[in-house]
Amino acid sequence: MQYIYVISALILAIAVQQGAAIKCFVCNSHKDANCALDMPPDNLLKDCQEHYSSRDKGIPTFCRKITQVIEFAVNGLPPESRVIRTCGFLNQTSNSYCYQRAGFGGRQVVCSCDTDNCNGATSLSSSTVAVVGAAAVVLGALQWLQR
Repeated sequence: MQYIYVISALILAIAVQQGAAIKCFVCNSHKDANCALDMPPDNLLKDCQEHYSSRDKGIPTFCRKITQVIEFAVNGLPPESRVIRTCGFLNQTSNSYCYQRAGFGGRQVVCSCDTDNCNGATSLSSSTVAVVGAAAVVLGALQWLQR
């Protein structure tokens, strides 16, 4: 029975995240083409608290990825797509992590997430993998204890 308490404490320690700022990719593909890559290079990764230390909005706790599409020429500018990755202070997607906006000649998809490096490629975050792995260890331990 002691094993269950120890393993449960380990899962809790892995799953709970600190309330500090996170690391996010910060870039704009209009200025740096590497920003549009599925997984941007590490030199675009920033500590959000340091990167936005001069703002009075508190500690950034979210990362964002914004994909913008301008569908036809406007004001002499050609149609284009942009990817903007940044830190966020408020999660504006209270029920889901992505939302879409559309208007005359353009649209954007805004996705927010709350783990380090999560505004890179769309994949499982490291904390999700850790929790799933810890759960697998617990199940294995429980089966071993029942023998």
